[in-house]
Amino acid sequence: MQQYTSRHNRFESCETAGEARPAADRPVTTGGRRVAALALVLTALSNGACDSGFIQDTFIGQTPHERYALGLRSANLAETGIGSDWFAAAERSLEDAVRITTPFEEVGFLDPTEPGAVGYRLSLRRGQHLTAEIELENGEPQLIFLDLFVLGTNASQPRLLTSADSGSHEIEFTARRDGQYVLRMQPELLRGGRYSLRVAVTGSLAFPVDDHGTDAILSVFGDPRDGGRRRHHGVDIFAPRGTPVVAVANGVISRVDTTRVGGLIVWQRDSIGHSFYYAHLDSHVATEGVVARRGDTLGFVGNSGNARTTPPHLHFGIYSRGPKDPIPYIERLPWTPREFVGEVALLGGWARARRAGTRIRESATVRAPVLTEVDLHTPMRVVGGTGSWYRVYLPDGTTGFVSATVTEPVDEAIRTLAEGGLVLRNPTLAAAAVDSLVPGEQVPVLGVFGEFAFVQSAKGFSGWVHLD
Repeated sequence: MQQYTSRHNRFESCETAGEARPAADRPVTTGGRRVAALALVLTALSNGACDSGFIQDTFIGQTPHERYALGLRSANLAETGIGSDWFAAAERSLEDAVRITTPFEEVGFLDPTEPGAVGYRLSLRRGQHLTAEIELENGEPQLIFLDLFVLGTNASQPRLLTSADSGSHEIEFTARRDGQYVLRMQPELLRGGRYSLRVAVTGSLAFPVDDHGTDAILSVFGDPRDGGRRRHHGVDIFAPRGTPVVAVANGVISRVDTTRVGGLIVWQRDSIGHSFYYAHLDSHVATEGVVARRGDTLGFVGNSGNARTTPPHLHFGIYSRGPKDPIPYIERLPWTPREFVGEVALLGGWARARRAGTRIRESATVRAPVLTEVDLHTPMRVVGGTGSWYRVYLPDGTTGFVSATVTEPVDEAIRTLAEGGLVLRNPTLAAAAVDSLVPGEQVPVLGVFGEFAFVQSAKGFSGWVHLD
């Protein structure tokens, strides 16, 4: 598995990472091998990984996900079937991350019996602030890892940026560049269940004119000036004369001056290299060399300098190795996501297409690109829900979103099957068998995918039967 670096250096207690759980508290698994593996994992992480020298020499500087992965490797579990599946799921979630737009809220399900991970891909602009938070609905304490990556050129080479601390299910992050980002969520082995994920994005700075918002911006970054000979290096925020101009962040006042172009101006510099320019003020309040706190009044809106022929407004600019568009930094974006209106009972279960040509889309909107179209009665595993959409896995591995209105539960059989045969885990002849059917036994067919019928055997096993 690719190794990533992180700026976090705190580590969780051994009691949190690997405390052995009573057998009655462990999730039901599909076989003795998985139960035994779970016991071995917990024993290894609570005993072997917590030798005093081991933590000091090995775990410091690792993210919670990296520490857990290292514990699996140290316990020689990484090459086992269940261990390798966990590592593969972590990598695959970055490659196959579903696209989301914010604000986003999903009610989802992670199957405790199958190692899994989920990746959510979104766009961020420089200066935007992301908040992501997971809530586990069963309330049971468990490790669930939340990591944020930025994708490289051509959406490749994911680089870890930050992680939720041990015991925390929340990330906050301010983007330093425009790009594509992936939020990855993964539980420890054989843990999971139902969860809620909320992701919101808004500007990282305060709005520089008191009691106003982006609708007061009437000239934006890049607008032509002097007949096109130059470009506007900020935004103009119009407000009544005397409206307070406030500091957008904590930072030292580096200059208070009067100039020919900007009139009465204030420059402020924050701790990470941004310089903020407030111009055309009617009067100053700020004092040079003093640290202004976010929201402190620096002056008042006016039209001094070369703005004397215009209505009162603040020219606000941001500089960091050149001028930057201030709007992503100061724009207030909505925080309330769409409420999930689908069937919560379907999460973790199966639905099927109730009409031919049902479209599976890249994200949860009718404007999103279509990944594929499926036939009538195609089964799909429902693993999440947002608004009026389900996030689903198709039998061929495709992950996407489908409108809840074009699906139905698999409660009723579409026909029966009496030919007998093996019930396979997946719709491929190479898949492992989970059960066998006796010829003549009437078995309900819950869906069809290509040459395979999705059935439920008399013993309660769901799987696939090849249709000869």
